[in-house]
Amino acid sequence: MGNGGGGVSEEASGTGVVFHGGDGCPLRARVSGTGPPVVLLHGGGPDHRSLLPLAARLSSAYTVVLPDVRGFGRSLCAHEERHTWSGYAADVVALLDRLGLERAVVGGTGLGGTVALRTAVEHPERVRAVVVVSVEDIEDDAAKEAERVFFERFAERVRAGGVAAGWAPVLPDLAPLIGHLVREAIPRADPASVAAFCAIGRDRAFREVSDLAVVGVPALIVPGTDVRHPTELAERVAAVLPRGRLAPVTLSHELLTAEDLGAAMGPVVAEFLAGLDGTR
Repeated sequence: MGNGGGGVSEEASGTGVVFHGGDGCPLRARVSGTGPPVVLLHGGGPDHRSLLPLAARLSSAYTVVLPDVRGFGRSLCAHEERHTWSGYAADVVALLDRLGLERAVVGGTGLGGTVALRTAVEHPERVRAVVVVSVEDIEDDAAKEAERVFFERFAERVRAGGVAAGWAPVLPDLAPLIGHLVREAIPRADPASVAAFCAIGRDRAFREVSDLAVVGVPALIVPGTDVRHPTELAERVAAVLPRGRLAPVTLSHELLTAEDLGAAMGPVVAEFLAGLDGTR
């Protein structure tokens, strides 16, 4: 594994699991540790390996489940119509069913955090708490249209020249950590699946922040620090969630690798999880 894994090897990180989404698509996850279950989903671009160091910091007290989100890593899915926010949330439920889990803490970074929130909205009975690291923007109509066009052009570049070509004009504008994690994952990415994933630009996770007011479980919100993950949005999300809590750390530009991410987020996530003991 490359430097993005911070020295945590794939072999030492847990057991591989195959599960099937509601449409029968075979998906992959990795399970490590023992204790109450915590599902952590990676951001858009990296795969589950970006969260291995964070999982390593939690797995002494928790069963940490790291899926490859549909379309990334080993969860191949080259069908555009199968990339929807509801579908991603259903994949989380399918994973819990596969593991025999009634409920779990569900969290993630960027895209994965959005999936966690969508799962809590659509399947509240399956989610014990939510952790969102670097909240993705909730766009107005104009911004959503711009996102759709962005994804269409991204998919065109991937189909013409591969995953690296898709990312080439985007990487210079990414936060250092995200850029590093994307570069590290590109060799493992399937071009057809990544291009199909871009259909998510035509779907909408949430229309406005107030949509999240129905999420009644405890929620830890870690702000991002860029245009796509604005700090102010995280503050609004934490305020609208009935049991929301704004973390005392951010996904700052000082973080460069997956190990940095694990070191920065591990203590605050562990503290939040410990505070759930005894809660329903």
